[in-house]
Amino acid sequence: MQMSLTPMVKNLLILNIGIFLIMVFTKVDLIGILGLKYIKAPGMQKEAYRFFTHMFVHADWGHLFSNMFGLFIFGPLLERVWGPMRFLAFYLICGLGASMLYSGVVYFEVHQLDVLKNNFFSNPSPELFIKFVRESLGDKILNKIPFLNAYEQNPDNATLIQYAKEQIIEIYNYVINKPMVGASGAIFGILMAFALLFPNTEMFLLFLPVPIKAKYFVGFYGLFEIYAGIQRNPGDNVAHFAHIGGMLFAFLLVKYWEKERNRFY
Repeated sequence: MQMSLTPMVKNLLILNIGIFLIMVFTKVDLIGILGLKYIKAPGMQKEAYRFFTHMFVHADWGHLFSNMFGLFIFGPLLERVWGPMRFLAFYLICGLGASMLYSGVVYFEVHQLDVLKNNFFSNPSPELFIKFVRESLGDKILNKIPFLNAYEQNPDNATLIQYAKEQIIEIYNYVINKPMVGASGAIFGILMAFALLFPNTEMFLLFLPVPIKAKYFVGFYGLFEIYAGIQRNPGDNVAHFAHIGGMLFAFLLVKYWEKERNRFY
C-alpha cells in the first residue's frame, strides 16, 4: 500500500492537528464550543453546526493520533479511487451519519434518565438514587459519593434527600451537556469503505502474528462496536454508536455509488 499523502487527506490532517494545537496552546475550550451535545441540551437548537464541527476536535494526543493514523493509512488510497472532492464528501457524510446515530442513542438514554430522575423525585429512596447514578455514570462513581452510606442508613432524612436531589440534578446536567468529539465516525467510515473496495487486502496488525484480510478485520471490528454499544457500560467514554453510524453510512454510500457507476444510458 502506498503511503504518500494525497491532497485532501493532507488538508484534513493539517486541519485536525492544527485545531488540536490551537486548543493546547491557547487553552481555549474548543471541546465545549465545537463538541456535539445532547440535542435538547440548552442552546443546542441554535448550534446545529456542532453535528459537523465535533469531528475536527479531539480530547487528547492519543485520541488525535489514533484517528489521524487511520486517516493517514487508509485515506489516500480511497482518495485516489474517488478523487479529492468525493473523498471529502464521503468523510463529512460519514461523520454526520455518526453524529446522527449517536444523537439518537443519547436521546433514548437521556429519556431513560428522565424517567429515573422523576421516579426519585416522586418517591425518594437510596435504591432509586443508586440506580440513577449507576445508569448515568457507572458503578465506580458510587464509591466516591461520601453521603451515600449515611443516606442508606437514614432513608427518610430530609437533609440527605434534598442533597441527593441536588446530586441528581448536577449529574443530569453533566450528562446532557457532556460533548462528544473526534473524527472516529469518519475514520470508521473509511475503514468500512476500504474493506468494501479492497476486501482481500491483507493487513498486518501489532497484536496478531498473522495477516488478516481487510473484510474480516473490519467485520470483526464492527461486531465488537455493536456489542460494546449494546452493553452500554455507563463508565465507557467511547462513543461506540458513533463508530457504528460512520460504518453504516459508509456502507450505504459505497453501495449507492457502485449502483450509480453501473448505470448505462
